Formats: sequence, structure tokens, C-alpha cells
Amino acid sequence: MRKKASMPPSTSSDLTLSVNGEKYTLTVDHRTTLLDALRERLDLTGTKKGCDQGQCGACTVLVDGRRSVACLQLAVAAEGREITTIEGVAEGERLHPVQQAFLDLDGFQCGYCTPGQICSAIAVIEEHAAGWPSAATDDVRPEAGPPPLTPEEIRERMSGNLCRCGAYVSIVQAVARAAEEKGAVA
Repeated sequence: MRKKASMPPSTSSDLTLSVNGEKYTLTVDHRTTLLDALRERLDLTGTKKGCDQGQCGACTVLVDGRRSVACLQLAVAAEGREITTIEGVAEGERLHPVQQAFLDLDGFQCGYCTPGQICSAIAVIEEHAAGWPSAATDDVRPEAGPPPLTPEEIRERMSGNLCRCGAYVSIVQAVARAAEEKGAVA
């Protein structure tokens, strides 16, 4: 008697992604990265593909308010989570304070890394305000509170985002200004 061949398991799934406050339902291969789903399937091309290895930070987005390099996260793992891309950080026509600071202080040159830098900076300011230490933090005891947001702290916290043009001085100034405007500077 012959056995009936079983069908191999499906390699794709239907999923719903919540991106910038809107829901998108799509079918994706299980191996599709969040970066490719955003750029290729949802046409949200502000998130850039740099190294595709999680080393440059150009694809940084916010997932539930936390920084995530979208090239290393699978799209199926982002279902049920709130994703914010550079297209979703402004409030209508009003730029996010970090975007405005980057613009005012020339925190970009070619602009390729800028969306990832801005998304990362937004999270950096929130992490700092919440008292999260960095490798540059001298006193990591919770009762010490947030450390001063010095240029050294900003550089350490932003170190996962590379700028090949070398706009680092202006990037640090932009993050400091946005944090100051938010009242997050200790």
C-alpha cells in the first residue's frame, strides 16, 4: 500500500503589521526581514538598507518605542507590535523635535543614514530620561538617576548608527538640543 505524500509546511504567512498608526495586512515569506517588508511591500522607503547585517544602523526603526535594526528582525516577529518609521515621527506637517534639531544643526550630509539616526536619537532621549545607563555612565546605581547627557553619553548611546560622511559633531549637537527641548537633560 502506498502512503500519501504529505504537503510540506507553508513557508509564508498572512500577518498584520501596525506601522505608523496604520494596520497593513500582507502575506510574507517567513524569512522576510522587517526592513524588506517596510521597503518592498509597504513602500516605506525612508528606512534605508545599509549593510544588511545590523552593523550600520541605517535601518533603525522603533518597535514598541525601542530601537530595532530592521534588517535583523523578521517581519513575522513584528506582528502585534507598534512599528514607527521615519515617516511616522512627525506630527502632520510639524517635524519631531529631533528632526528639527537635525535640520537646524546640519546633523546630516548625504542624508542616507539620517532616518536611522533620527529614530535612534528619539529612543536615546527616552532611554536616558528613563534612567537607563550606557557604557559611558559613571554611576549606574538606580538611585543615582539619569547621568548628565554629555557629548560622551550621546556618542556612546548613538554608537550603533554610523555616518559615512562624518557628521558626528552635528549629530551629537542635534541630539543634545532635542533632549534639552524635551527637558530630558539631567
